[in-house]
Amino acid sequence: MTTDIHLRDIDFERISRFVYEVCGINLHDGKRELVKARLGKRLRQGSFDSFTSYFDYVTTEEGTNELIHMIDSLSTNLTSFFREAKHFEIFKSLLKERVSPNGGPRQKLNIWSAGCSSGEEPYTVAMIVRETLGALADRVSIVATDISTKALKTAASAVYSEDKVKPIPPQLLRKYFQLGSNQWTGYYRLKPSIRDTVRFRRFNLMDKIDFCDSLDIIFCRNVMIYFDKKTQNELIDRFYDVLAGGGYLFVGHSESLTGLDHRFRYIGPSVYTK
Repeated sequence: MTTDIHLRDIDFERISRFVYEVCGINLHDGKRELVKARLGKRLRQGSFDSFTSYFDYVTTEEGTNELIHMIDSLSTNLTSFFREAKHFEIFKSLLKERVSPNGGPRQKLNIWSAGCSSGEEPYTVAMIVRETLGALADRVSIVATDISTKALKTAASAVYSEDKVKPIPPQLLRKYFQLGSNQWTGYYRLKPSIRDTVRFRRFNLMDKIDFCDSLDIIFCRNVMIYFDKKTQNELIDRFYDVLAGGGYLFVGHSESLTGLDHRFRYIGPSVYTK
């Protein structure tokens, strides 16, 4: 077998159309080399001699597991702790407003990190919840989802390299992380006090949102940039429907609902409310 397998136009069109139908990711022509490079590795590992034979396999029942690997390969999982920090200042204020020692009509706050990648975002949320609410932190429920099983595996392990934890304030790093030793030198693992407060699950954002009755805050940041306008509109509608009245949606700083037909009220850059 040759080391460089040719990606024909018809194969790229079939793959991009199929991926769009399955998970909404828009693999436009500018992604052609990415598809060739990332799926080329899967072809070589599986001893496929062409993109045609690979595609034919992943679209069968027998190829279901490889389909998951294919989506994993094509998902871009760029994230970091405390990314887009201004959002978390707003988030702190929301926590203080909605969860108080005196209680109130809403005793529980439900938060969803959609497209959580390797877990940095929901764990940042969990640390802020703990720091802001203290003993009342157990009133907050955090669920985090992603379509990539590879990313979710990293998230569930809660182990990060020294480079990955650099954005974390030193006092929080000391408080909430364990420093590895021996073969784990240079790595950090979140302590159970934070690790156990986040529930991870695989979820395709194209599917019906059925894992929570009512959500108060949704973080879906730097995810919609991979979708076209039609898919973005459909997703925003689903977010609106599952948010409780007065709920908040955070999108990425490079994203906006401008140009979309939506029912949200604009609060500030990349922040909206129902």
